[in-house]
Amino acid sequence: MLSPNDKKKDDNLEKTFREVSPYLGLGLQLAVTIVAAVFFGDWLDKKYLTSPLYTIIFAILGVFVGLYSLIKTVLYNEKKNSNEKNKLS
Repeated sequence: MLSPNDKKKDDNLEKTFREVSPYLGLGLQLAVTIVAAVFFGDWLDKKYLTSPLYTIIFAILGVFVGLYSLIKTVLYNEKKNSNEKNKLS
């Protein structure tokens, strides 16, 4: 049986995981976006024999798209968390 102190620790841990979980996949999402863009650029370079033109273009584009998505997600989650905290107050 859990003591009241252990139950409070479990509740705090659960709350922490709930707050952090939207951010856990962001790094992977950023990396996958960039890698996919680079592979697409490489494929275009091989198809049109323009190496490394499309690879560089899509790598830069992948970085911008990935960062845009990352920032957009973080701002949305922060706004959502702020609204939830205001409702509780």
